[in-house]
Amino acid sequence: MKEMNYDAAIIGGGVIGCAIARELARYDLSICVIEREEDVCSGTSKSNSAIVHAGYDAIPGSLKARFNVEGNHLMGELSEELDFSMVRNGSLVLCFSEEDVPALKELYEKGIKNGVPGLSILSGDEVRAMEPNVTDTVVAALYAPTGGIVCPFGLTIALAENACDNGVEFLFNTEIKDIEKTEKGYDLKSEEEIIHATYVINAAGVYADVFHNMVSEEKKHITVRKGDYCLLDKEAGTHVSHTIFQLPGKMGKGVLVTPTVHGNLLIGPTAINVEDKEGVGTTANELSDIMEKSAWGVKNIPLRQIITSFSGLRAHEDGDDFILGEVSDAAGFFDAAGIESPGLTSAPAIGVYIAGLVAEKAKASPRENFKSTRKGILDPQKLSFEDRAELIKKNPQYGTIICRCEGVSEGEIVDAITRTLGAVSLDGIKRRVRAGMGRCQAGFCAPKTMEILARETDRKLEDICKNRPGSNIVTGHK
Repeated sequence: MKEMNYDAAIIGGGVIGCAIARELARYDLSICVIEREEDVCSGTSKSNSAIVHAGYDAIPGSLKARFNVEGNHLMGELSEELDFSMVRNGSLVLCFSEEDVPALKELYEKGIKNGVPGLSILSGDEVRAMEPNVTDTVVAALYAPTGGIVCPFGLTIALAENACDNGVEFLFNTEIKDIEKTEKGYDLKSEEEIIHATYVINAAGVYADVFHNMVSEEKKHITVRKGDYCLLDKEAGTHVSHTIFQLPGKMGKGVLVTPTVHGNLLIGPTAINVEDKEGVGTTANELSDIMEKSAWGVKNIPLRQIITSFSGLRAHEDGDDFILGEVSDAAGFFDAAGIESPGLTSAPAIGVYIAGLVAEKAKASPRENFKSTRKGILDPQKLSFEDRAELIKKNPQYGTIICRCEGVSEGEIVDAITRTLGAVSLDGIKRRVRAGMGRCQAGFCAPKTMEILARETDRKLEDICKNRPGSNIVTGHK
């Protein structure tokens, strides 16, 4: 049994765990992130609405309200520091009847109490002037100019890479089976390792209640809430320019319609409680529900251009709020649990908060050589024609297009594999450079991408997996 020692161990390599790791790396501590999958951003963080919420929806005084607004404020500067895609496109909450206007005003008042800047209520005609494709039934809308969209993969991977560059170790394919309290902290036990840590941060998403309950008599319960989405081709990406929400009314609770930072259109999600913490399957009825409800607020959505559907799982804690801080009867064990929407938006602020608590508890000194910036993967499509030609001249791999749908070159794929915390699976490459994200959903580019991955990692083709070990694509070749 292999044994390892750290000052702090973070369970979970999603956006919350990586945000905490990045902020905790500011201090002179030995830190690890423990992730059961082969890569970061493999759970809830990869399957969500990718929205930077403004902060008007959360109950004033709640942790969700506080960290949503703080996280929204931090996100813009963070995207510059860590070089990931984020756009403040603004959001609209549509109201469909005069009798529901008071509820819209209540939402406005909540936003004001939460400290959301720039909120205003628009008439139906004002909304249609901004968004010609909203339906004629819209009578008013709440406008939040600080709302935005982000690449959830880009955000999480950027946080992880920066943490790793600052000394944080990532332990992949490591599933914690048991946690035992010791005199010096905690022993986290997997099938092959015992990880000794003085402090533990529980950022395990839908499994956060499981780990909390291993160390505390004050039990927590997380309900797994599934949300289905449909992603449309880039040809549909300009159908709306803002993120369009629907105010719950007499027709029920609607779904959102939003552009993505990559130029697609996204509709969804559903909200279905499930028992299975791995239950990410979609059904025809659920997807039909999304298509029907999206039409309440936005007309003529080109549904024939749907290129894929997927679902993600939200960690809804019974108290309906984030659980953040040291567990009262488990000294040195910190929860970052119940992180559902607006969790993605809140991640930067949660990272600062939890890291601060742990550092204070540990009496840790600031790290003198902390590197706060990170450079993302070069995108040749953003270069001028002359600069791109010069790049290809220096490295011909950037002139070989592997993914035709997204225009991804071999050079980008090699960078995704060979950089800090490089991709080891097809999904890892997809999340870093979008090879396989386009119209054909990897139907053409997967074989060549597999060859490049095998070559760059010195593995056999039959050892290449879609994601976690065991998800092999081929069993042999001639």
